Amino acid sequence: MKEISINLNGTGMRIGIVQSRFNDVVCEGLLAACRARLVQQGVKEDDILLATVPGALEIPLVLQTMAQSGKFDALIALGAVIRGDTYHFEVVSNESARGVGEVQVHGGVPIANAILTTDTDEQAEVRMSVKGAEAALVAIEMANLLKAIK
Repeated sequence: MKEISINLNGTGMRIGIVQSRFNDVVCEGLLAACRARLVQQGVKEDDILLATVPGALEIPLVLQTMAQSGKFDALIALGAVIRGDTYHFEVVSNESARGVGEVQVHGGVPIANAILTTDTDEQAEVRMSVKGAEAALVAIEMANLLKAIK
């Protein structure tokens, strides 16, 4: 049996990031960790494009536009949805995840979904660095996997 090896080399990759500005402390933490890991894996700063949007529900539309542009090897969604006292948390969490998934499947470009959904600000702050770095690795690995298959 042949097996495709995991490849985390980001050299030469073009990465698009869509980041929510809502819950900005957490989102900035996600971005810092993601950006640092992308560069550590060989992605050049000039090959990373960041677009910010008001909130998590706006992320899928910008991801779709990036995917359709043909300019990116992989995309990353960064955001934080923190539970409040209303049903809005469930709507935003579910719809943003659904939108990101649909764009990935229909757009043919891998998307690392790092939109955190937590009960508290503290939970989000604890997870932001790890999740941001993981998103970078997922994006690179999936882009390399799709290239190896093609």
